[in-house]
Amino acid sequence: QNTLRPGQSIIASVLVKNTGNVAGEETVQLYIRDLAGSVTRPVKELKGFQKINLNAGEMKKVEFTITENDLKFYNSELKYVAEPGEFKLFIGTNSRDVKETGFRLVK
Repeated sequence: QNTLRPGQSIIASVLVKNTGNVAGEETVQLYIRDLAGSVTRPVKELKGFQKINLNAGEMKKVEFTITENDLKFYNSELKYVAEPGEFKLFIGTNSRDVKETGFRLVK
């Protein structure tokens, strides 16, 4: 789903496959970007990560749960708030090589 309401959550998932011939581990990272906050926000904020082990040729689904709390920050009045609006969500093995989608927080 691409709309988040207070008290609800969004599940973001990605399939990760080990294309190599030996077992390995990978760290899958979740980043979020607020497209229009009332104060300047980072381009990408790390909001979660999961370390997984994969056998050769194995594929796993990695899921992250996003709630309104994950979108909160201190505004110019030093109040901890989540402002409604558009957000970008990024999942990948680093901050550069990511899959991207968007969602909207409505109140």
